[in-house]
Amino acid sequence: MDQFTFLKENLERITVVENSFGPSGRPLSKPGRFLVGEGRLRKQNRRKTQMKDFFLFNDILVYGSIILNGRWHKKQRIIPLEDLQLEDLEDGEGRTNQWLIRTPRKSFIVSAASSEDKRAWMSHILEYRDRLLQGGTCQPTSTYAMTWIPDCASYKCMRCLTKFTATNRRHHCRKCGFLVCKSCSTAREVIPNIHPTKKLRVCSCCRTTDAEEDEEEVSRLRADSTESENSVWDDMGSSSSGEDEEVDLLLSHFPSSWLDF
Repeated sequence: MDQFTFLKENLERITVVENSFGPSGRPLSKPGRFLVGEGRLRKQNRRKTQMKDFFLFNDILVYGSIILNGRWHKKQRIIPLEDLQLEDLEDGEGRTNQWLIRTPRKSFIVSAASSEDKRAWMSHILEYRDRLLQGGTCQPTSTYAMTWIPDCASYKCMRCLTKFTATNRRHHCRKCGFLVCKSCSTAREVIPNIHPTKKLRVCSCCRTTDAEEDEEEVSRLRADSTESENSVWDDMGSSSSGEDEEVDLLLSHFPSSWLDF
């Protein structure tokens, strides 16, 4: 394929993606940007898993909610590749082909229809992230948001162990991602990598007590959070629903496609 044909077809592909988000989406066309691949992945939210359409460009990862079987999208999200970190997750009962996407503002788990599709997504993302960083025009992020523990993963506060009820609702600590009750999350703090000015909910264990935060304590809490995440995904795997099986079936009908250079 000659350069002129590639640029023309690439612009057409990007325009289709851009237009699918309608007037609420941000522009995606810019000099030097090209669409590497696209596909449908299952994204773990706090309450349930949902299918999202993902679009990998050579400098950003874009995803959004599906409308009219993918002809239209909403809730556009754009992640610069330099701000992204991937973590492979082992298969378990009821959960396969998953990996963790970490970003400064939000971290979440996605899964693909097959192990081949998972490897393709991870390898392509890492390849173009490495290319971007090797260019020397940007620097990688060092601070990432913690993954939120899904609502269904615990019936009690993960700090005081009080049972959740209709009046004692679930909340998430923005620092560690744990499910906590209102009494254990009265504090509010600015977490710069998530929002530069807004004070966000934090639990009693993550609350900063001094002007200079105890970095060793924060590291310990985050390590505890990571261990808890791993056990939570194991527990969730054994309680997979028919809805998840239906989503997996739908995923198999939308294999990811990659640009053939």
